[in-house]
Amino acid sequence: MKKAILLSLNDNTSELKDLAHSLGFEIVKEFIQYRSVPDSSLYMGKGKMEEIKKFVEEEKIQQAFVNGKLRPSQWFNIEKFLGITVYDRIHLILEIFADRARRKEAMLQVKLARLRYERPFVRELIHRAKAGEHPGFMAGGEYQVADYYEMIKRQMRKLKKELEKIRKEREIRREQRREKGFYLVSLAGYTNAGKSSLLNILTGESVRIEERLFSTLSPTTKMVKKWNEKMEIMPVLVTDTVGFIQDLPHWLVDAFHSTLEEIELADVVVLVVDASDEIDVMMEKLSVSLKEIAQMHVHPKIIVALNKIDLVNKEEIRRKKREIETHVNKKCIPISSKTGENISAIGDAVNIAARMQHEADEGEIIIPE
Repeated sequence: MKKAILLSLNDNTSELKDLAHSLGFEIVKEFIQYRSVPDSSLYMGKGKMEEIKKFVEEEKIQQAFVNGKLRPSQWFNIEKFLGITVYDRIHLILEIFADRARRKEAMLQVKLARLRYERPFVRELIHRAKAGEHPGFMAGGEYQVADYYEMIKRQMRKLKKELEKIRKEREIRREQRREKGFYLVSLAGYTNAGKSSLLNILTGESVRIEERLFSTLSPTTKMVKKWNEKMEIMPVLVTDTVGFIQDLPHWLVDAFHSTLEEIELADVVVLVVDASDEIDVMMEKLSVSLKEIAQMHVHPKIIVALNKIDLVNKEEIRRKKREIETHVNKKCIPISSKTGENISAIGDAVNIAARMQHEADEGEIIIPE
């Protein structure tokens, strides 16, 4: 793995380390300076940055990750001061998205998101160039940044048109499914909670599963063939969606609107939670996921699937189930998408909730939370 360092203003660095690791980097040292606000120029104080620079030179480090969002001027100053490539948290996530994108729509979405991210940085470089400096861009060498900025605007307009065309085509397909009587179920949740594994076991398919963050960028829809031995099979389509992650800017979430549309239009959302997380981490991730769904201004029926129970003991499962049901007031079903334990209970709950949702949409009943 490639060696890198991590810069942070707090000790909540585990997620950024996981993100860096998923992109093939090993964090060999963390530099933490506790501050309520970052330094306006270098993110950290000058003395701390001198310490970091010495380590970078001695260990021949080529990459740094900042556990936060950098302003364009801070990014430029840090790269110039340390003489290495620097990514803030959003840049790192975009690089992971670019690495994971396989389908045309996902690649277009990633490209649009990267251009939106780059735009203010290019403005900073234009400012620097006018001041007499000769900056490159994102380690890409020197060129006319003003021309590049105009290209960004043209490319963004083109990408938005292409994505809108794909969105309309998907809308037609979705409407056709509804006309055929299918119930729509979306799998949502924090990244790496096990949504793709659950999709496979629910549908009998073999969607590729990778134990890394953001392995699903485009929505994947499959038909349920059988819930269990007893219950009548109902026509259900299940869609896997991109994982949530906290503190993403809205423009980045918007860039992946297609996968969120599946949540907005679902009859039922199965919100997948990782039971192997520590309880405070689990509840924080659940809170982030619920908040993201709430911001869509829709109110689908939500069932919480407490996944990966094969990794924890029974008493811990009971405690975490109780914590979820007490604090978020949602039905919680412990499952293992690896062993298949309790999967039929998810089928039963989805079966009932989907029928209730359809009846409520037609004005027949109101679903109690």
